[in-house]
Amino acid sequence: MRKIIFSLILFCSVLTVQANPADPSRAITLPEYQKAKTFTVKDLDNETYVKIENAYILDRYESRKPYFITGDDGLKKRMDLYRLLAKEGMMELGLMVFYTNEKGKVYKALLPSFKTDGKIWEQYFEDIHAIDKEEKNFVLKLSYVLSKEMAFQQYKSLNQGKDMKVESATYGNDICFPGTQLVAMANGGKKLLKDVLPGDEVLTLDPETKMTTKVLVKELKAHEAKNYAITQLVVTTAVEKESSNGKEIKLSSKIIEATPNHPMLTQNGNRKMGEISVGEKVLCLDNKTGNYEAFTVLQKYDYAGGVQKVYNIEATGGSTFVMNDVMVMQK
Repeated sequence: MRKIIFSLILFCSVLTVQANPADPSRAITLPEYQKAKTFTVKDLDNETYVKIENAYILDRYESRKPYFITGDDGLKKRMDLYRLLAKEGMMELGLMVFYTNEKGKVYKALLPSFKTDGKIWEQYFEDIHAIDKEEKNFVLKLSYVLSKEMAFQQYKSLNQGKDMKVESATYGNDICFPGTQLVAMANGGKKLLKDVLPGDEVLTLDPETKMTTKVLVKELKAHEAKNYAITQLVVTTAVEKESSNGKEIKLSSKIIEATPNHPMLTQNGNRKMGEISVGEKVLCLDNKTGNYEAFTVLQKYDYAGGVQKVYNIEATGGSTFVMNDVMVMQK
């Protein structure tokens, strides 16, 4: 099964800085970009303004204290943000990210300014994905921090060089899920959707009471293999607390994928997944508490899923299923 985080790496939304007329900036060159990734801050706790080679400056972003983020794995990571400036003209070139893991290893990434050439942005994408391969959910944590700190706008990346029209993704009437989604079973386990059988017992969730009950699977419908359009939602819940050292965040996330026309219940009512917006809330299982809580849509991505079958369960009762710990509506 494709790992859930791998799908985030491939299909995550990309964040881009809005122009600020009061804050002069210029495009960073590729040699500058590569050089900047070698820059260091010896003391992240105390150095807020660092001059480098008498040509560049690292200035702690908005004098913010660091973020300390604890994910679903229970490991605490640290993230510090610094504005990168060219000393000449004090032009802003981008945002340096220093990401320290629980073992003290520091990873660096440079988010270019909005004026920067697309080829350098592509290098940035490659760089953060490379970090993500070593540090699970780095991209998710970076997206969360940037969206909180700088009110970034989301836009779709280059789809890894693919164009949806060229891919000819199918937007049909089939309302289904890829077979790799995990279904919550009545026995407390999870099962790949494509492996569910008639007679299996799955959970259905009452959105009002947040109570689960068992329902019997009558049929697993498999739709013919096509290059289906897929909507992916990355949903999160975060508990933030200010401390003397910085901002403490406990971050939990889920990813759900389905055809864009599959219904989900949000705080704005019953919506097709393809119509759900970033910032809406959906009901998910919080694995730490065992309760069903509202998670916020942090990222949304529409892509061509490649030739595959998609599936849907017909059950003896209920109106919902729990898929990848996210509540979805039955067809």
